[in-house]
Amino acid sequence: MLYTHATIVTVNASRSIYVDGAILVQGNKIADIGTTSELKATHSHEEEIDLTGRIIIPGLISTHMHTAQTLLRGTADDLELVSWLCERIWVMQGNFTAGDGYAAARLSIAEMLLTGTTTFLESMVSAPTPYLVVHILIFVQFADRYGFDGLCNAVTESGIRGCLGKIVMNIATYAKDPKWAMHPGLVEDREQSLLGALAMHEKWDKAANDRIRVWFGARTPGGVSDNLYKEMTALSRSKNIPITMHCAEVKTDRVFFDSCGHTPMSYCESVGLLGPQTVLVHMVHLDNSDIQKLAETKTNVAHCPTSNAKLASGICRVPDLQKAGVNIGLGTDGAPCNNTCDLLQEMKLAAIIHKSISFDPTAVPAEVVLEMATINGAKALGLADQIGSLEVGKKADFVAIDMRKIHLQPWFNPVSAVVYSATGRDVEMTVVDGRIVVQGGKLLTMNEEEIMTEAQRRSKEVVERAGLTNKVKSRWAEFKWLTLVDGPEHS
Repeated sequence: MLYTHATIVTVNASRSIYVDGAILVQGNKIADIGTTSELKATHSHEEEIDLTGRIIIPGLISTHMHTAQTLLRGTADDLELVSWLCERIWVMQGNFTAGDGYAAARLSIAEMLLTGTTTFLESMVSAPTPYLVVHILIFVQFADRYGFDGLCNAVTESGIRGCLGKIVMNIATYAKDPKWAMHPGLVEDREQSLLGALAMHEKWDKAANDRIRVWFGARTPGGVSDNLYKEMTALSRSKNIPITMHCAEVKTDRVFFDSCGHTPMSYCESVGLLGPQTVLVHMVHLDNSDIQKLAETKTNVAHCPTSNAKLASGICRVPDLQKAGVNIGLGTDGAPCNNTCDLLQEMKLAAIIHKSISFDPTAVPAEVVLEMATINGAKALGLADQIGSLEVGKKADFVAIDMRKIHLQPWFNPVSAVVYSATGRDVEMTVVDGRIVVQGGKLLTMNEEEIMTEAQRRSKEVVERAGLTNKVKSRWAEFKWLTLVDGPEHS
């Protein structure tokens, strides 16, 4: 297939931009890229899709996401992180069924594809069924009850690319504080979580034409013992299984590290977590020594500005991390702390918020943000040789944004237009692994109406089972509107 007449932002090593560009896709890879006139002359036999008026960018890569939480969108607004988790999110997720997890995954993936995300890193798949007192000794079944199979099936059917973190934990509180306990339905011990992760890696890694990669999704420090961290990190290196983990997100985390006699990164180093195989998420409360340690070890960071802002957690020191040479990707985090899975919206905030807090209008420009959402994300996932930029030989993952809209006109710099003006609703086409999965703004691989109907039903049921119906209502009075069938009565 030959995609022609688009403005193509390649994000290749020389950051080439083609004003009237074309991409040739053969199988699941980019076979050629250049000007439309050049490619039409040399590939005249190819079927053509005219993308005049569109900007093509590499498929967006979200380096932090919780698919299960999309079913809980809007149920935990205006709370700080620990209350948000302990009083709402963990309570609701602990009441999930496997079917709820699958429905949430489909909803998340549909939104991501429709808004231009072609690859995502799932942080921790959490248990979706009510707690079972009796231990099941077949560890695959523990991972199955997490909904891991359902998530993998949703990735397979949708066409998206997913790096999926299976939770690793053995402490059921936040920051080892007993008053911040997890819901029993989410609790696993070392055997269930670590061996379940290994079982899922054996079953699913590189499945779906290599679109699925299985990771360790370690809980935040305080949720995993030092010994289990060390066991997991040793396995990570011996079996080449990457790790993702929340870290230094809120002040409570910093208190925990201080109690251990560590800074965040000295603690992570002590248990083997640092290195290019690791993506650490949020990273808000860091010392200068932490930043230097990240750079020295080539550890990756996932920046989630909307989540950090909404939960009042603080903001990651992105300009300082960049100056030190740390690789930074971008993530939306979960829907209850962002309310969308739209990485284009996340890009705009990432480009703006650091200017505001640093009083520096040159901080984190649009070009840097697009790199964070594409090639930097690919580097963080260990996939930079396959995705993240538009180059011959790489996987054909790209997005076409329709610029023929009032709110996008006029435009001069395509990167500025995408980062500052576009949203996910402007995505017209999404291609993953050479396959068109969104065309004309419509999802081709799954039924949107079915996904929405199922999600609305299951979300209501989860909230009711959790006993939180009254907690998620509007602060304003609710009215029941009267339907006037025959018109108003007159006296």
